[in-house]
Amino acid sequence: MHAIPESSVGAADVAAEDVDAEDGAAENNYDNFAEGYTAETETNLINGYYARPAIVDLAGDVTGRRVLDAGCGSGPIFAALRDRGAIVTGFDSSAKMVALARRRLGDDAALQVADIGSPLPFSDGAFDDVVASLVLHYLQDWTAPLAELRRVLKPGGRLIVSVNHPFVFKWRYRDADYFATVKHSEEYTFDGQRAVLTYWHRPLHAMTDAFTSAGFRTAVISEPPPASGARELFPDALGQASSGAFLSFLFFVLEAV
Repeated sequence: MHAIPESSVGAADVAAEDVDAEDGAAENNYDNFAEGYTAETETNLINGYYARPAIVDLAGDVTGRRVLDAGCGSGPIFAALRDRGAIVTGFDSSAKMVALARRRLGDDAALQVADIGSPLPFSDGAFDDVVASLVLHYLQDWTAPLAELRRVLKPGGRLIVSVNHPFVFKWRYRDADYFATVKHSEEYTFDGQRAVLTYWHRPLHAMTDAFTSAGFRTAVISEPPPASGARELFPDALGQASSGAFLSFLFFVLEAV
């Protein structure tokens, strides 16, 4: 699922607040706010002009490649990769998000409800690439999910990942232990719909160790600037830095070995 981060250094389109995840809103239940989330993030800075274009840029030329969009949400990355010639399959744990994706992509789109934390309904080596954009940071343990993503990739295939940048957690929670794996929850309002999202922070070395243990080689670690046109559309959020860059997410390209 494609989450807005709990905080951003230098830019944030949707304000987040510390929240007790048991205060009345079910955490990470995208079925409850799928429409609001989709409307809020379609063309905003963090998602529309940063997270999604960065993933698509890292994917590069996908013409004819079989791509799995893991945690596809309402389908914007699926649509972008399909427009670039990929043969795309998508899944999400939220039935409502999958319904919105089908509305966007058409009845013939290869979409289904599935959970990245469970065995996936795909054969071994079925895909050339897997995209997991803003998904893994919801999970305490990456072992089984990464093993499944490795299983469905052909040897030499790519896993393209984005997660909350670990520096942002430490910047927001100054007294927290950066080196611990820490659960934290944040409250958002997406187009009037209240949501509680719960994340698991982990330090950078824990991420790369998990990738290596699952059978991946890290080819790229990226901290990209926002997409072209962002500065003109979001001058206040991007500030005066000449690059217009900010920290929010961390991006990886991993190769199945």
